[in-house]
Amino acid sequence: MKFLIVAATEFEIAPTLDFLKKNALRKESEFIFNENSIQILITGVGVPQVMYNLLKKFSNEDFDLVIQAGIAGTFNSKNLIGSVVEVAIDKFADVGVEEKNGDFTSVFDMGFCDKNQFPFNDGWLKNTTADFNFLKKVIGITVNRASGRQESIDRITKKYPTAEIETMEGAAFNYICLLEKKKFMQIRSISNLVEPRNKKNWDISLAISQLNVATLGLIS
Repeated sequence: MKFLIVAATEFEIAPTLDFLKKNALRKESEFIFNENSIQILITGVGVPQVMYNLLKKFSNEDFDLVIQAGIAGTFNSKNLIGSVVEVAIDKFADVGVEEKNGDFTSVFDMGFCDKNQFPFNDGWLKNTTADFNFLKKVIGITVNRASGRQESIDRITKKYPTAEIETMEGAAFNYICLLEKKKFMQIRSISNLVEPRNKKNWDISLAISQLNVATLGLIS
């Protein structure tokens, strides 16, 4: 198979990259491991960089499976720090306007965009390309500014009560893969609870370790 692993930062998938450098055959921009071709794409953080760099990559090559791997915060305390989940459904959560009372109205709510025009399904971006069953499936939201105040957290969870995790790239990844008809999978490891910002409660090292165990399992 031909895999593309997509990450916002090299830091998040450093263990996978180190493993491939030590154990795979390097052939220009790809690694050959267990007869699979594996490429790594570091997009940069945030929606614009993911969309540009992923679309540019797809303009030149095709892949059997595209995997986005990264860490995330969770709204649901039942998702333990270090647990790895599959984001099966995602959404651009903050594209719209803030009302004077502080409420948020999306472009779909305003009627500026059709919430059911492909690739959207009721405003969400659902992975319809593949049905994997070895990780817990969750609903995610994608934001341009990570939530760090209780007021902001309360508002976004009220708006999207089914969302379990928050990232800064996931919906952009889903959007491009759906439009380009690529088989894809978004996996995230939980590094922190989304709460008033307190990095002392985060465990990024554990999240990255577990993320890369799952990533290597997929490509092996």
